[in-house]
Amino acid sequence: MPHGKVTNQIRLLDLFKYYKQLPHQSAAISELEEALLKADPALLNRDQAWFKTWSTSGKQQDVGAGIKLIQQFEGCHLEAYLCPAGVATIGWGNTRHVDGRPVKLGDKITSIEADMMLRREVDRIIEKLRIIPHWDEMTAAQQSALISFGYNVGASFYGAQGFETITARLRNKEWSKVPDALLLYRNPGSKFEAGLKRRREAEGRLWLQGLGLPEQQQQPAKLSPSSSFNAHITPHIQIGEFALYQEARRFDHQYQVDTAAELAAFMERVRSRFGNKPIVITSGYRPAPINRLVGGASSSEHLYDAPNVGAVDFYVEGVDIKAVQDWCDANWPYSLGYGAPKGFVHLGIRKGRPRVRWDY
Repeated sequence: MPHGKVTNQIRLLDLFKYYKQLPHQSAAISELEEALLKADPALLNRDQAWFKTWSTSGKQQDVGAGIKLIQQFEGCHLEAYLCPAGVATIGWGNTRHVDGRPVKLGDKITSIEADMMLRREVDRIIEKLRIIPHWDEMTAAQQSALISFGYNVGASFYGAQGFETITARLRNKEWSKVPDALLLYRNPGSKFEAGLKRRREAEGRLWLQGLGLPEQQQQPAKLSPSSSFNAHITPHIQIGEFALYQEARRFDHQYQVDTAAELAAFMERVRSRFGNKPIVITSGYRPAPINRLVGGASSSEHLYDAPNVGAVDFYVEGVDIKAVQDWCDANWPYSLGYGAPKGFVHLGIRKGRPRVRWDY
């Protein structure tokens, strides 16, 4: 603008800065839209340069599936609370308000503010995740799975210490192996493991949808020691659960998989009996070195060292362990260890399939 020239023009950036979805503002936008269309009908077309810039290089991101996962596993709190890590948190697991202020105990927000904080954090995570190779090649479902993962473990996980496996899978575009890699990050042995495992499984399923692959629902006869940990040995139990999702505990022989399938089939009955609540396996296959390391008996059923020999220790989430043990005692015909006082039931098969009972 020439120096000294007076103008009454306004800038759209200033105009929309104060847009609050008020009726008079919406009416004004409609009038502006009509005027633009009269001036040039093509101005509001999606192929215009301004729209490509607006929608991030022409690709609008539909991350609704990721936001839904976050909401499912985070839960919404309209009053600040201390998270398990001791940090003041509010909304959908946020530690900062929209304006950047840290959350402090006593803070309260509305549900609308909670959603705004969530979306702001998701946008921040997306910008962080753009460093991942092939990010722009991923489908919205794949991106959404990583957004949920980043929301939970931190948006800077790619390339960080402790995240070598997922980093390698993404860097090398080994996309079919990403669900198994996600399952590694669930704080094994902690009280949060069961919940994190469910979240990682949900993220893995979403990732597979993005690849156009069906969820893995193989029948036991189709599984082998090399099968993906994410493969289902029964409708609700994955083969990886028998290895605690650790490669060092992966089955070595087909007969071990077959024994695990028999144990899993009974645990499906347990699950059905107790309201379809999740089964949590705390110990499955223990190769000899690991069995010695944890102090297992030299003849432990957990060694799976012969056909028709194997065991699992498990509990049913949210169900009285003594009730589960009593039902198994009445219905499982082989070996059973009374581990209820320690929080689990031992379900086993040993050579000759005798009926055996003992206390821990």
